[in-house]
Order: sequence, then C-alpha cells, then structure tokens
Amino acid sequence: MPLDDQDMSPLPTGHEIVQAGWQVVRQDGRVRDELIDAAYQEPRLRQLFPWTGMGELHFSRCTDPRWTWDIPYIQPAKGGGYWVSGPLRSESVGPAATAEQAVAMVIARLPSDASPAFVGTPEQLATHEASLTPDRPGTQALNGTSSQPVPPHDAC
Repeated sequence: MPLDDQDMSPLPTGHEIVQAGWQVVRQDGRVRDELIDAAYQEPRLRQLFPWTGMGELHFSRCTDPRWTWDIPYIQPAKGGGYWVSGPLRSESVGPAATAEQAVAMVIARLPSDASPAFVGTPEQLATHEASLTPDRPGTQALNGTSSQPVPPHDAC
C-alpha cells in the first residue's frame, strides 16, 4: 500500500515545539501576562520549554514531561510582586518587585549548559549529555517532583 503524503510530514523542530509551549502558557491564563512577556523577551529563557504549575512559570531544558528541575522558577506573590524559588521546591531565591527583576534573578542562576531545549524527556537529555561528555557526573535535579514542600513566604 503506497504511503500517503500526509504520512511523510516532518516532525516539528525543537524550536517549533518550544514556541508552541510558549503559546500554550500564554493561552493557559494561569501566569500573569507581564511575566510571560518579560520571560519571553529574554533570549536565554525563550529557547527553553515553558510550563506552568500552581500559577508558577517554570523553564525546562527538555520538551517532554517530566520536565527538568534545574532552573529556578517564578511564582506570583501577594501584593503584585513575584517570588523566585528553585530550582527545587525546597530552595528559595527571594522576592522581586517586578516581572523583569524576577526574570533577571532566574537568568543569574541559569545552568551554564542551558542551551536550546532538547527534544525529549529528562532521561533522554541526561543520556544525550552523558554521550557528549562521558566523564561528566550525573546531572542532578533533572527530574524533581512537584510534591516537595513549598518554601514559606508570602506567595499566593
């Protein structure tokens, strides 16, 4: 049976998957538009896969769940500001008065290897990275869980 042209459609590129993720986050409505705008304006964050949870904006080095947990994330704080935490839920970075300040706090703490998002899961990313640098120790915090305790602060 001959293959239909539709069966031969190319897979989306990593860039296309990441851009679709940004569209989903924007349409989702759980994260303030000003924060999405500020994060998207930063090229180093724009190349990462965004995802939301509990009103928080997270950034992943891979495109498939369970996303990486090695980059700080931003959550809304009472009174209109923000709180930056992470990368793990047990770690707190601190308050930010504006979305731009929160984004700058994340940028200052990006891992040195935070390049464009890898198409795949955290496990596939770790395998890929290990193949590039075989003597590199295991990547920590790639697969954190959202069930860890939330740090005490005034976030909503």
